[in-house]
Amino acid sequence: MISHITTKNLPHNPGISGWNAILPDDKPPQPLNKDMTADWLVIGGGFAGLSAARRLSQLTPSTKDINGAKIVVLEAGRIGEGPAGRNSGFMIDLPHVLSSKDYAGDNTEDQLQITMNRRAIDFALDAADEYGMDAETISQSGKVNGAATAKGVAHNLTYADHLQNLGEAFEILDAQQMQELSGSDYYHQGLFTPGTTMLHPSAYIRGLRDGLRNKVDVFENSPVISLNRTGPDWQAKTPDGTITAPQIIMAVNGHAQSFGFFKRRLMHIFLYASMTRAMNAEEVRKLGGTSRWGITPSDPVGSTIRRISGRSGDRIIVRNQASFVSSMEVPDHVATVKRTHHERSFADRFEKMGNIEMEYSWGGKLCLSLNDVPAFGPIEDGITAACCQNGLGTARGTLSGIVAADLVTGNLHDNHQSLERMLSYPQPKKLPMEPFATIGATLTIKYREWRAGKEV
Repeated sequence: MISHITTKNLPHNPGISGWNAILPDDKPPQPLNKDMTADWLVIGGGFAGLSAARRLSQLTPSTKDINGAKIVVLEAGRIGEGPAGRNSGFMIDLPHVLSSKDYAGDNTEDQLQITMNRRAIDFALDAADEYGMDAETISQSGKVNGAATAKGVAHNLTYADHLQNLGEAFEILDAQQMQELSGSDYYHQGLFTPGTTMLHPSAYIRGLRDGLRNKVDVFENSPVISLNRTGPDWQAKTPDGTITAPQIIMAVNGHAQSFGFFKRRLMHIFLYASMTRAMNAEEVRKLGGTSRWGITPSDPVGSTIRRISGRSGDRIIVRNQASFVSSMEVPDHVATVKRTHHERSFADRFEKMGNIEMEYSWGGKLCLSLNDVPAFGPIEDGITAACCQNGLGTARGTLSGIVAADLVTGNLHDNHQSLERMLSYPQPKKLPMEPFATIGATLTIKYREWRAGKEV
């Protein structure tokens, strides 16, 4: 039994996330600067952590006073600036296996995963309704798998067959329909699926935090630097305070490894994105297409492209390029270097648009396992992990947080199928020793990007 844990490193996020930068200035952070007790401590303020906090507040109804359960969230940085605010905002209901060639998995497993993903989406939509989030923040508008090559079209058709076998709705879009949607003649075909919920990730995660304030204490800029067992409880120490609680939900994704858990079992991948400046009225007219859409690539390593519009202007987001980083740290300048490739991908798809600068470039961290399973469940007496979302942090992170809260409160009846499945997964497989893990992962990424061709 472990009695003392010292964190080995703290999260670092390269570049400035455009999603957070285009929002109005956030309220000043509230760091932890005192010693407190709590009934439930959640470490991590992303999709998993804040969803766990909300679910705990539902299962243990209370306000922040001595008469109710006290729920505390500790976030190392600012909510909305971390990985949760750096993804592309696709909350996908259907199979989306990044290690496959076309996202398809096993029929039986996929049916259950769809049910679980939709539970997460319903939870997010309910939170958005309760906390007054608008359609720019969250909208169940669907997405398109865009194919730019004959190979990409073949991937889409194979995936469409898989969806048909699952009884799921889809629509094949031809090149003309893709141009009418996106304003780009780059795509040969598209596969539209209606169940994806699109998020402005930073706005959603900030909205979740703000909606919880009456029931949950959320402390930002409060990294946990050590955990110490004190009798039946754990004491989490931050630079300026402590929280003592009998139960901890660790919702830090790959950074569970920084606490000494899941050694050599988690793969740390950075994905890079850039966002254009706001387009002017003439540029919007020239672009054409519809005002909001999201395109994921038919090949999982290709380019994800989004268009947003509204209060922050009309903008295009391009995400591609990945790197395996066992240290979990990438220097800030790497995101700027990746901008060159994003500019090229943008120019290929929107050559008529001329020179529209990328205003922001950033890297976002994901956590994968070799066998595509989460790092979930009890990992120490009083500590439950809700980590390793395998690149699908919006839906799987949300689900992990919900189910972790169900588990630690003994709520074994509501949607028990999700909990049973999450607990039944094997451990993440061990990775090869270094430097072989890094060499193998890097070569695999580079080969798959090369093979994807124009999809990137």
